[in-house]
Amino acid sequence: MQTFLRSQLQRFAQRLEELDFLLSREDIMSDMAQYRKISREHAEVTAVAGRYARFVQREADLAEAQEMLTDPEMGDMAQEEIAGATAELAQLEEELQRLLLPKDPDDARDAYLEIRAGAGGDESALFAADLARMYTRYCDSVGWKVEVMSASDSEVGGYKEIVLHVSGDQVYGKLRFESGGHRVQRVPATETQGRIHTSACTVAVMPEPDETQAVTLNPADLRIDTFRASGAGGQHINKTDSAVRVVHLPTGIVAECQDGRSQHANKAKALQVLQARIQEKERSERAAKEAAQRKGLIGSGDRSDRIRTYNFPQGRITDHRINLTLYKLLYVMEGDLGDVLQALQHAREAEQLAELEVNG
Repeated sequence: MQTFLRSQLQRFAQRLEELDFLLSREDIMSDMAQYRKISREHAEVTAVAGRYARFVQREADLAEAQEMLTDPEMGDMAQEEIAGATAELAQLEEELQRLLLPKDPDDARDAYLEIRAGAGGDESALFAADLARMYTRYCDSVGWKVEVMSASDSEVGGYKEIVLHVSGDQVYGKLRFESGGHRVQRVPATETQGRIHTSACTVAVMPEPDETQAVTLNPADLRIDTFRASGAGGQHINKTDSAVRVVHLPTGIVAECQDGRSQHANKAKALQVLQARIQEKERSERAAKEAAQRKGLIGSGDRSDRIRTYNFPQGRITDHRINLTLYKLLYVMEGDLGDVLQALQHAREAEQLAELEVNG
């Protein structure tokens, strides 16, 4: 194990003793907010300190087994113990490295997934629908709940824009690297000459704002319009002004919802999306400043970053940020995104570990 990692882990053992002492103090126990905060840290530190204690124990077992090799009668047993300890130490070191990585509190949040058709006209709108279906199927496969917050249909099918709300375990943490430009290369259904066209969509993944940290919306900064919903929905939805559009005047950010029959419900949904978009704009601006100083491997998540190409003639999907190419495009479009998301997560962890080493 690298020296900087070992020194970081030794600090956890020291911190655990400090937290044990704090939790025994009456003034801490009487302050529930402080007690909960320290208890959460205690649980996290205990997990790391416990795994490190196991690592140290297995190191001692390995050293002892290596000494036993000189004894002819204990040689076979020593070899077996050396193999077992070596394998477990490698697994523990990888686990401890992940536990040491800084955690983004937003990772545990639910998220809004926004898909917009870009260059490519009708084909882009059809691809937006394909992406929405791909993400929905992936969410279903991992037990997440998906709700359509708003959708703007295209004349030929597909979407000009669609916003999904995804709720479940660690949603934002797993989907955050999907933000950016998604390019598709295929023969459109409307193409009579069999020529391959290139079109694109943009995806934005936004963490659901924390109620305690959400942007405060001043009613004077909002323009709220109601209008008649378009598209499918039966007679009722087309005869009432139930659709709602909210404009945040200082930033020009717009959110709308027309999926429900209730104007009140549509307004509430539109305001939720608006909050997430404003918060994401602030986050993106911070990320852009950081990226100017240090360009990360995964990128800033900006819409202008072209992150992935879906090549249908070759059945190939390529993530340009980590040079990942998989020849399983049809499976991915059916929601089999696990390999792609995991590769991005591992790349980010490697990047964080390198930063930890530099700063450690």
